[in-house]
Amino acid sequence: MDKERLLGAWKLVSASSTTSSGNKDATPYGSSPSGLLIYSSEGRVSALISYAGRKPLSPTASPQEKAAAFDTFIAYGGRYTLEGERVVHHVEISSIQNYANRDLVRTVRFEEDRIVLTTPPTPINGKVQTVELIWQRVVAGPK
Repeated sequence: MDKERLLGAWKLVSASSTTSSGNKDATPYGSSPSGLLIYSSEGRVSALISYAGRKPLSPTASPQEKAAAFDTFIAYGGRYTLEGERVVHHVEISSIQNYANRDLVRTVRFEEDRIVLTTPPTPINGKVQTVELIWQRVVAGPK
């Protein structure tokens, strides 16, 4: 795979998941999640995903509000390497501590100015699932 095609910033377009029994979920992060994925030429990766429908925290946020905020946002960063048609995210820091010091493997497919990242079958919420994330290249320029 050509590393140059991967470099830059990517905006999340859609996410879907499929269980090992074939059940599909077109909205595992809600109806319109947002996300940002950055691959640097120095071999660094940063990934952020915010579920749809997140509410701002109140100034005196309750433990339930804080838990909901935590449950609806994923962030991690570290290094990455390319291995054929796979990219491996070597996570160094994460909002989900279980991901820290782990490798997250994704298959990569390019579709014009988009990339499709697919997880291997992974236990999520008690079900083995494959998650597909479609990212659109962010074009540099004025806001």
